Amino acid sequence: MAGSGLFAEILDGEAYKYYGDGEWKKSSSGKLVPIINPTTRKVQYKVQACTQEEVNKVMETAKIAQKAWAKTPLWKRAELLHRAASILKEHKAPIGESLVKEIAKPAKDAITEVVRSGDLVSYCAEEGVRILGEGKFLVSDSFPGNDRTKYCLTSKIPLGVVLAIPPFNYPVNLAVSKIAPALIAGNALVLKPPTQGAVSCLHMVHCFHLAGFPKGLISCVTGKGSEIGDFLTMHPGVNCISFTGGDTGIAISKKAGMIPLQMELGGKDACIVLEDADLDLVAANIIKGGFSYSGQRCTAVKVVLVMESVADALVAKVNARVAKLTVGPPEDNSDITPVVSESSANFIEGLVVDAKQKGATFCQEYKRDGNLIWPLLLDNVRPDMRIAWEEPFGPVLPVIRITTVEEGIHHCNASNFGLQGCVFTKDINKAMLIGDAMETGTVQINSAPARGPDHFPFQGIKDSGIGSQGITNSINMMTKIKTTVINLPTPSYTMG
Repeated sequence: MAGSGLFAEILDGEAYKYYGDGEWKKSSSGKLVPIINPTTRKVQYKVQACTQEEVNKVMETAKIAQKAWAKTPLWKRAELLHRAASILKEHKAPIGESLVKEIAKPAKDAITEVVRSGDLVSYCAEEGVRILGEGKFLVSDSFPGNDRTKYCLTSKIPLGVVLAIPPFNYPVNLAVSKIAPALIAGNALVLKPPTQGAVSCLHMVHCFHLAGFPKGLISCVTGKGSEIGDFLTMHPGVNCISFTGGDTGIAISKKAGMIPLQMELGGKDACIVLEDADLDLVAANIIKGGFSYSGQRCTAVKVVLVMESVADALVAKVNARVAKLTVGPPEDNSDITPVVSESSANFIEGLVVDAKQKGATFCQEYKRDGNLIWPLLLDNVRPDMRIAWEEPFGPVLPVIRITTVEEGIHHCNASNFGLQGCVFTKDINKAMLIGDAMETGTVQINSAPARGPDHFPFQGIKDSGIGSQGITNSINMMTKIKTTVINLPTPSYTMG
């Protein structure tokens, strides 16, 4: 059970503690932040409302711990990460339980997220040893006008303190995707989990605590973004920010100053379907891409752009599959579970109402019970409808019928988002040309958008983000190049 057994240390009465200086602590504020269960809409958990003074303290200890950690051998850093990964996977059940109760993730998917996270940590340990164990050796006479009088040695060194801010929908996986690269690279890590997802993150952090990382190297502060959010992101002790979420990231980027940023801020992932596409394959991927975890994924299919000649057939196939989706509580492993909050449900409903008023075809009756919204396919959506452009983050999917490929590409590229997109066709030449024309960080050919596997590069353009994620990319991003130049009194040539 969450908060018991091995994890009893992180719970004090009805409230979970925060983690700083290698210890589980209660906040001096005396205040708690409630976490609402999306299914019951009642308070499920409570976490500490940390103060700015407590943020200052974890930053101070992080700076001290990082200096020593940077001198820790690579193999030792990797060894500790492997240990944390093992503990994480061994105790997947209580962490999965937290995911079910605080973000309404289907039980089987919650367990999968924890196991995937452990695998990511282990892979990062291995990859980090390889990447950081290599440097470059340059000689000066490769540039015009120079003799071989300088030897240049380059290596990667840590940035310092990395601030990691994951989103509610994958709080454990997207936290460790930031934590593991930061640690293997020699950085300290301060984690600010989302409110919905905080308890899962606290359990995950305890696995790192049990693995034996040095005190102060990892911290996890909980609280309201309005009280400590800007204070964290603008803190002079932060040397790098890795953020996954929504519009908040744009505000952070404007305030963060001269530090490296890694941001993934959402998408309106377009699915372009050509006349020659395998429509059964397309329908299966639309269901998987558009409705898994109730559409609450940055890489969910957010708009289907289908050629008019095959639109009727495709819509019929998708509707048949929608009818088979189960709807209910996450404990029952339902396909469609409640969205994360009432405000999210209200926003989704606003998009649905706008589409209805402007004449979209409802393939199913719109149905809502609290935070639970039944899956809905909207056909004959037009560009003047909000759902054509805005990201619902829910189980509502618009279909726009197009008469030319160029029309589909134009709609994709007119979006302010550019995370991922996909194209379905049996003609690889067309697929490559369309993919090149789509202004997105990734294009999937004959498959729905997806973030993984976790070692693949993952990035967006425009309002979808800054920088690139993926294990290798994150390790490189969380380091900087250090150069040492040896100056020789006379030119030197090997075997000269």
